[in-house]
Amino acid sequence: MERFHQRLISAEKAVSTFGQIAGLKEPSDIERDAAIQRFEYSFEACWKTAEQYLYDIEGLDIGSPKGVIRCCRDVKLFNDKETVTALNMVNDRNLTTHTYNESVAEKIYADIETYYHLLKQWVGRMNQRAA
Repeated sequence: MERFHQRLISAEKAVSTFGQIAGLKEPSDIERDAAIQRFEYSFEACWKTAEQYLYDIEGLDIGSPKGVIRCCRDVKLFNDKETVTALNMVNDRNLTTHTYNESVAEKIYADIETYYHLLKQWVGRMNQRAA
């Protein structure tokens, strides 16, 4: 359980820094790329926290981001619509190494604010349930 709490703190910090830049309406290329980078590390922190949550709290041992997201739906951390968004988020996370491609970067940035709010809710729900 201690590992979960450590991961939760890290995820909260990551999502907080992501939130500082996620809502920019007309970012420069540098700001857009910074937002994508913050999305990337925030997503990593959140899914790994959820993986630990599922193991420690729910007794489930799941090892992939999409598997963790599906299980989060099963344990009611996500509803069906959020699950679809989260699965799309995994796909976009997998594309973040291609942000040098302008169209890929723009596609990912178009959903950045939605992803920020979902990650924030995800962390908040885990925190609330583990309390």
